[in-house]
Amino acid sequence: MQRDKDLIVGFDKSDDAGVYKMSGEIAVVSTLDFFPPIVDDPFLFGQIAAANALSDVYAMGGVPRFALNIVCFPKELGMEVLTEIIRGAVDRLDEAGAVLAGGHSIEDKEIKFGLSVTGVVHPEKVITNAGARPGDLLVLTKPIGTGIITSALKKGNIRPEDAQAAFTSMKTLSRAAAEAMVETGAKACTDITGYGLMGHALEMATASNVNLVIASKDIPFFPKALELVTSRGNRPRAIAENMEFMAPDIQFKHGMDAALQMAVFDPQTSGGLLISIPEGKYDMLSSNLTERRVRHYLIGSVVSAEEGWRIRVE
Repeated sequence: MQRDKDLIVGFDKSDDAGVYKMSGEIAVVSTLDFFPPIVDDPFLFGQIAAANALSDVYAMGGVPRFALNIVCFPKELGMEVLTEIIRGAVDRLDEAGAVLAGGHSIEDKEIKFGLSVTGVVHPEKVITNAGARPGDLLVLTKPIGTGIITSALKKGNIRPEDAQAAFTSMKTLSRAAAEAMVETGAKACTDITGYGLMGHALEMATASNVNLVIASKDIPFFPKALELVTSRGNRPRAIAENMEFMAPDIQFKHGMDAALQMAVFDPQTSGGLLISIPEGKYDMLSSNLTERRVRHYLIGSVVSAEEGWRIRVE
């Protein structure tokens, strides 16, 4: 493995972005994410893709500065479709205060789109997934269930209006949540994306060498998500893959609802931040989030590491 004293965050802890120290005052935060369309509206898809990529920078406590497009595009589709996708991405970049500086495109059979985002952070103020400590509380800033909702919509099992809450959430930046987190002095955070709530919480627990206890009744889900996941056709394939991979590390309370057990593994697109905050700072964080109109949910706590499990869902 390559070693560099100025690489503050690499891939050894499965964190959200790489962080490289440039000077005593500036570190660069760098991330990349792209995927096929999860919605039919190209402008909305661009918004979601950009919000999703920007979230990795926010999770590290960084401020996005510029982005590059990554585009795979079928020649059969008109350029107006790609124009709308990019216009949606720029809409979110504008809100983030970042600029689109270029990118690269190739011809492909299927649309894939995303961004490489570069941000900045003070080297001593980087927030990683390895800073959770026993006694901390766990705060989530967006509900769970985007994978289930979008899968059901593709199958025609829900109406578009039933997916609006998920659409709104996915295109919403985590900027305000990150600003509140930084202002409060949080030391640990991750954003919830493809590995679902359990997967990214597990990464935090492992990186921090702690265990997490999560209250199932306090986990927020999008409307209809728990109902929809009971049907196999509405489940993203990644739910089963995530469950199988993480099973040895997750304990569920005996008799817990099967739908909930599946939904916490649902792969999220542009999911919320999972923030680990000392109990004494929770009220301040909650106030800072509320002031910025960020809905948030206290879903659990951090405890000392024990053998045989990493996360217990009660």
